[in-house]
Amino acid sequence: MKTVKLMSVLTLVLASLVFAGMAFAQTDPGVRGGAAGAGQPFASVAGNPNDAAFFATGLAQFNETQTVTGDNPGLGPRFNSNSCGNCHAQPAAGGTGAAVNPQFTFVSTGVAPRDTTPFFITANGPTREVRFPFFFNANGTANLNNPNGGVETIFTVTGRADAGACSLQQPSFNAAAAANNIIFRIPTPVFGAGLMGNIDDSTLLNNQAAANVNNFGIAGAFNHNGNDGTISRFGWKAQNKSLMIFAGEAYNVEMGISNEEFTQDRPLPGEDGNGGTGGRGLPANCLNLAGVGYPEDITHTDGTTASTVTSDVGLFVGFMQFLDQPTPSANTPGGSASIGRGRALFSAIGCATCHTPSLTTQASHQTAGLGNATANLFSDLEVHHMGTGLADNVGQGGAGGDQFRSAPLWGVGQRIFLLHDGRTTNLITAILAHDSTGSEADIVIDNFQFNLTASQKQDVLNFLRSL
Repeated sequence: MKTVKLMSVLTLVLASLVFAGMAFAQTDPGVRGGAAGAGQPFASVAGNPNDAAFFATGLAQFNETQTVTGDNPGLGPRFNSNSCGNCHAQPAAGGTGAAVNPQFTFVSTGVAPRDTTPFFITANGPTREVRFPFFFNANGTANLNNPNGGVETIFTVTGRADAGACSLQQPSFNAAAAANNIIFRIPTPVFGAGLMGNIDDSTLLNNQAAANVNNFGIAGAFNHNGNDGTISRFGWKAQNKSLMIFAGEAYNVEMGISNEEFTQDRPLPGEDGNGGTGGRGLPANCLNLAGVGYPEDITHTDGTTASTVTSDVGLFVGFMQFLDQPTPSANTPGGSASIGRGRALFSAIGCATCHTPSLTTQASHQTAGLGNATANLFSDLEVHHMGTGLADNVGQGGAGGDQFRSAPLWGVGQRIFLLHDGRTTNLITAILAHDSTGSEADIVIDNFQFNLTASQKQDVLNFLRSL
């Protein structure tokens, strides 16, 4: 057993929180049932007819199924899903992957008729995207001196009646797995995203300075936007500065739809010449499949209302911007006393050093709900070294291969799949995975594992599932 020397104040806090009675084996209470507690607009939006209409239109577009041509054109030529709502459904629109994975049916239902469902897409597994951390050598091994890391889009439009003569092959997922050169990501929830985007840099920097005075070995960093140098905050590695970039990239990468932020059809990393592969882009018969020219998603200058003028990406941003933070439960699971003890222990053992319980937003020009608000996000929006156990060997912006943004924990009580790749549904497994060689969380997880009683651990688990 590892031995961790705790600060005297920590020892006192833990001693004061010992649960009376016989200890018992702790268990993850599992996904919290009941009402979603998420997916609703700010009250200030619901009370404003124009904002409410904009939110509703954005939500409808978020859930709309895209096709290659027709009324909702632009899908493909490669895609991971054909609707934002497919990936962001649990426990409500804007969340993360649902219990039933829609990607599993794409081949059998004709969404991707000539493709094969890859091994990592299962009926009841996480909705995923896939990356190859490195390009390959001629013999099929990973070239560790030639980093890749781009999204290897799973499905193609090949064989669809609306795809014409476009013929593309899926990436070699089995070969990548054999070379141990494949990693996964699951969708991040976008509840409260507008609040995260409305926290000024000075608030984040002041919080960092205060948190860096700790005895847990934690010292995070911010990922910065390459254009203006300000702090970026969206995505698993905080690689995207704004919701507009986040939405535009997702529309292009995940659904294959060009837009005003990302104006070309996207080839795979090797197809666009990256890594010295010699690729020359997509074949001509796979370009402009919608037949409308580029970009496929535009601001509609012939529209007559705000929502009909706005591009799809703009509507996605409006929906996410106006989406309120999740509402935690005061007494489920385990009762309010257990949840209260768990919250105190969460801070005492050091979890709150990275997962900052709340931050205050700046004034808002968009809606009152966003301005001078308390965002209970449980994240510092910094990237931290998470060690070999969680490392994916993919760098994004200033974040390296083992660095990840402190995932906002609001709403974690109703998430099914956990960690960046959805490898587990068990909260205990997710917590312990933070402890590996090189992880900033090593001492904190040792505190949880070796310095809490079983009943205290249960209190922490109950607290997390109450969020």
